[in-house]
Amino acid sequence: MNAPLKMHLFYCCTCLDREEIDRCRKSLQGDVVCVIGLPCSGKIDVPYLIKAFETGADGVIIVTCESNECRNLEGNLRAQKRADAMDELLEEIGLGRGRVAVVHKTVAGMGKIVEEIGAFCTTIRHLSVPKPGTPKVSGIPQRHPQPPTTRPHHQEIA
Repeated sequence: MNAPLKMHLFYCCTCLDREEIDRCRKSLQGDVVCVIGLPCSGKIDVPYLIKAFETGADGVIIVTCESNECRNLEGNLRAQKRADAMDELLEEIGLGRGRVAVVHKTVAGMGKIVEEIGAFCTTIRHLSVPKPGTPKVSGIPQRHPQPPTTRPHHQEIA
């Protein structure tokens, strides 16, 4: 059996209630899930996403309201843009793309969300794991220290 995944689930509090979140959590049974509610999915920011990966998350799921139905006008669009930015950052540091998913609530309801989360977890299980010795996210990215630059000496005027 595969080792349990550590997932972070960010969700919009205005479009999902506690029962729906519990249903999402049950769909990830066997995996470790950290659930974080946001007043709007548009409040998700790259530092939150980085922190999730720094604390060991294998993947991050952001559940947003329906497209064009955000109470804050464009919150779900901002969430998607920030998830894309995080995907690019993960690629740049060597973890690869595909570890951040944005799931939009639809008229189909929670069944569709649970299905998409399950598919995302399957994808995460099949992603390659970074080789030992490669820099971790907390060392984004590990660079060799540069020698201090020398400045020209200034003469003091008496």
